Amino acid sequence: MSAETQAPATSPRRGELDALRVLVVLGLVFFHSGLVFSPDDDFYVKNAQTTDAVTVLAGFAVVWAMPILFLVAGLGSRYSIRRRGPARFSRERLLRLGVPLMFATLVLCPLPQWLRLRAADPGYDESYWRFWPRFLTVHPDPADFPFVLDGEHFETGHLWFVVLLLAFSLLLAPVAAPLAAWAERVGRTVERRPALLLLPTLPLAAINAFLGMEEGFAGWNRWAYLVFFLFGYALADDVRVRAALRRLAVPVGVAGLVLFAGTAPGFLSLDDPFTEWNPFALVTRAVFGAAGWCWVVAILGLLDRPREARPPSRTMMYLGLAALPLYVLHQPVVVAIAYGVVGWPAPIVVEYAVIVAGSLAVILVLYECVVRRTRLTRFLFGMRPAPPDPHSS
Repeated sequence: MSAETQAPATSPRRGELDALRVLVVLGLVFFHSGLVFSPDDDFYVKNAQTTDAVTVLAGFAVVWAMPILFLVAGLGSRYSIRRRGPARFSRERLLRLGVPLMFATLVLCPLPQWLRLRAADPGYDESYWRFWPRFLTVHPDPADFPFVLDGEHFETGHLWFVVLLLAFSLLLAPVAAPLAAWAERVGRTVERRPALLLLPTLPLAAINAFLGMEEGFAGWNRWAYLVFFLFGYALADDVRVRAALRRLAVPVGVAGLVLFAGTAPGFLSLDDPFTEWNPFALVTRAVFGAAGWCWVVAILGLLDRPREARPPSRTMMYLGLAALPLYVLHQPVVVAIAYGVVGWPAPIVVEYAVIVAGSLAVILVLYECVVRRTRLTRFLFGMRPAPPDPHSS
């Protein structure tokens, strides 16, 4: 029997995926700063001068970035359920995701909407404190599950990721045990037939094609992210699946590039490729879903180097703990800085650099000097209490 066959079905925590999670979170500052200069996206604050280059570059990001974030979250759920069990996992997720969701919705999300109104109408002079209760005027909207509240100005904004992640986690808990048992059988089958890892292209293509893509959720349909989340939970740390992903990485990555290129005619020529109901639009969305899965498979396989695994650096450990607070903070900060920059008589590249650099500096300072410093602020941003200082008396 080979060493690979004798290997355990699960492996130590995937450090390279934790690093990728940090990269995506920090990359969102660059991404959302770019939307200020996009001619297509309805971002909160828009520069008078825009460039089509943003649309192209954004496409290369949306095809893989948020899917990877959900996949890594699914893998983290596997570790958490293994330690805590489904019931304690659910309580922990309600605290670590539900509390920052409520806090940030009340305190942070109104700011971008208020700045949107001010940017769109120079004559708009309503104070923030008068706008705030109007933002919070909501009514139930169960048809938009899991976004169950709606209002004229209300939104969860960038916290849609937290809403979906909390919903997926609570949906996962009751079926965690049978899903893990099923995954064990799938791992044995994938070991013999690695090509089976391409099967998720089918549900992803169908979801995007027939349910439509959603611009507000980084271009994917919300339920497509559930496929990535469940794969992360069920299979991402199975050594047999990891071996198959490494073998598939290069050819599937090439296929992903070809498929992604194949979506260009639809996205560039259709009036609304995300929702139009005609054969060309349906095929475009289906191909995008298949391309996204191929990109994720290629990234997982190319980054996975078990023999080269090293303990994470202090910087990576610091940023890993900061990932959720930085995510929660980033978009209001980007919008606020962009609001003050877009009127400058400066080239786009200068304005963009200022927004990115300023936003990164502000969110890191807020995290270091405010969020992580007290038990209350750590709780409000989904962090565990700080460990006791061994040098304190």
